[in-house]
Amino acid sequence: MSAALATPLTSADRCDRCGAQAYVRARLATGGELLFCAHHGREHLPKLQDVAVDIHDESDRLHESTALD
Repeated sequence: MSAALATPLTSADRCDRCGAQAYVRARLATGGELLFCAHHGREHLPKLQDVAVDIHDESDRLHESTALD
């Protein structure tokens, strides 16, 4: 997976499977991209690795601690 110079995902980016906030972006060799929530990103990762030229995964943001922790 790569994080090189990828545009950060925002709360406006939604999973193509369920509509939840997207944390994974897969750029395809054909020029398109797929967005997934963390759950669907993990579920589809093996197949994505076969067809994607870049996978940008921000799911670690789900485990960041806040100042209130």
